[in-house]
Amino acid sequence: MTEVLDRTDGFHVVETEHSLGYNVPQKAGRRLWLPMFALALMGWTVGIILAIVEAATDRGDVETLQNLGHLVPAFMFIGFLGVFSAIVFAIARILGEFRRGGGDVQELAGSDVQTLKMPGTAKAMLGFMMMGMMAMVAGIVTNFVGAASFDGSVPADIADSAAVAAAASGLRRMGVALYLTGIAFGLGTIIEVLRFQAVRIREVALAHGHDHH
Repeated sequence: MTEVLDRTDGFHVVETEHSLGYNVPQKAGRRLWLPMFALALMGWTVGIILAIVEAATDRGDVETLQNLGHLVPAFMFIGFLGVFSAIVFAIARILGEFRRGGGDVQELAGSDVQTLKMPGTAKAMLGFMMMGMMAMVAGIVTNFVGAASFDGSVPADIADSAAVAAAASGLRRMGVALYLTGIAFGLGTIIEVLRFQAVRIREVALAHGHDHH
């Protein structure tokens, strides 16, 4: 039996006989946080190597400098995309442990299981993550296009390359802002879940604690 309840204390929950376990975003978080972190490490490694190459390149080699000027930030922000995604997925994983663990405790105590419905802050976290990912990917792709499109042979090409770099930088920064906003909403969701867990565990202890005396 599944019943949606609006509690008098303001929490919106789903009441079931058994623990609901992980939801879809939480399952994704369990699987994807480590690959995203590995992507971050790989992106940063390539970016640092290219930055060393750029520092050692002759200042008269305009074409190489132009290309590296696009590739270095592209790979560095692949790293940032990976680590920000890993953080969001780690938050989803933490929320999954609270959801499953809290449900298991209630079920083992012989109580109906109340599971907090996905808060608006959690939905906002996912929404801002997706928007941030799209903006950052757009900026990274723009950098790769810039690296492939200009040879730096004439001043016009150099000016165009600079304009593309500015556009890519704006997109990447927008992506960072959106990601960080999503992370803030995710941390707010953890606080909300902890508040509910504390209230619910107290209720279960008061209702069923005497059974174990």
